[in-house]
Parts: sequence; C-alpha cells; structure tokens
Amino acid sequence: MSKKMLLSLLFLVITNTVFGQSVFDKFEDQEKIRTVIVNKKMFALLSKMKVEDKETQQYVNLIKKLENLKVFATQSDVKAAEMKATADKYLKSAAMEELMRITDKGKSVKIYVKSGATDSQIKELLMFVDGTGNEETVLMSLTGNFDLDELSVLTEKMKLPGGDDLKKASKGNKGPKGSK
Repeated sequence: MSKKMLLSLLFLVITNTVFGQSVFDKFEDQEKIRTVIVNKKMFALLSKMKVEDKETQQYVNLIKKLENLKVFATQSDVKAAEMKATADKYLKSAAMEELMRITDKGKSVKIYVKSGATDSQIKELLMFVDGTGNEETVLMSLTGNFDLDELSVLTEKMKLPGGDDLKKASKGNKGPKGSK
C-alpha cells in the first residue's frame, strides 16, 4: 500500500470517528439549549434494575442495546438554525436513510436511520424536529443496535423532548422507507 493511500485511509478513519462522535457536542452547555446526554455506562447501570412487569422488561431489553443518546432542544431561532445546519451537514456525510417525514401545524419532523444487520435493526437514529413559533426545535441522536419498534418504550419511560414524534415513527414502521 502506498504512503499516500495509507495517509488518505488514516485521515478518513480519523475524520469519521471524530466527526461522528462529536458533531453535536458543540450544543452541550450552550445557553438556550436544553441537553440530555446518556452514555453507555448509564445504560449499563439502568439495565441492572429489577424487573416487575412486561413493559419494564421491554425497557430493560432495549437499554442493554443502546450506546449513546443525545437530545438537544431549544426555542431560540438562532440556536435552532445552528442545530439544523449541523444536522444537514452531518446527514450529507453519514450513510443514513430517511425513515419518515411529518409536517403538522408548522412543525416538521424528519427521522433518519442507519440500518444494522436487518431492515428493522438500527445502528443509529437521527431525529430533527424543526419547530416554529412556540414549538421547540429538537435534535436527537441515538446509537446502538436496536429494533425500531422498541423505541416507543424508551420514549414513554424517559419522557424525551420530541418523544411523541419518535413514538409515531416506531409504531408500524419496520425499517427504512426510501432514501435521503
């Protein structure tokens, strides 16, 4: 392998690793942006909770499969525009497919996924809720190896911003529909 080709490959791996892991981190600790970050260690701790019913068992089964959850929400038009630009830039470089799009009462919801081994297995999910007026703009990134149908349990238990929109996506959709 030539030195030039090796350097190009190394640059690509480093860029993808840094870009994929930290592209949304710039929104942490910013004024006017609410942030929820849950890392793999917290998911591991949560998965050890005692199970009392079927719904809780579904929740525990899902969180064992998750690696990282990042949710950023704002009502600031300036911050919302920054979040949208960052999400758009990320989507251009990431191999993600559009799962669904909803426009309702001035709010636009777009959900993208990176599939796993099967169509219903998801390695990464990105949701962007473009709120206008009184609606919140929400950017959510979820990584792991999970089934799309399991997400409604997560949104109910964690009460995430944009959770109602994600719940709509997880009901009745078995995998990516169309592409970006």
